[in-house]
Amino acid sequence: MKKKVREAFTIAALLIMGGAIIYYFISSSYTTTEDLYEFPVPRNAELVQINEQGNRYEWSMASEENGIPYGYEIALKANRWEKGEREGASVFYTKGNNKIDLITTTNQLEILRVND
Repeated sequence: MKKKVREAFTIAALLIMGGAIIYYFISSSYTTTEDLYEFPVPRNAELVQINEQGNRYEWSMASEENGIPYGYEIALKANRWEKGEREGASVFYTKGNNKIDLITTTNQLEILRVND
């Protein structure tokens, strides 16, 4: 009986540590920017344009067909951004009263503030 409890404890500890490592890796891959309501931005995305609505980045992981990678989805959820409706390459995210339009095209990512 003690052996089974010890094994269960070891497995649980390994799962928790593994989850923490994965969370750390994902969260350290993204930064936030104040002018975009603290919306996570991939650290390796290159800022190419700023306008009054938001920012455009070159990012090799962005895809019009597939959207954003699963790790980015997890980072958005971890930062309490809720995924809303999708319209083609555009996906809306909300957090409180703030709304972002995330547009992905081949190798480009646009993060735009939405004014309702």
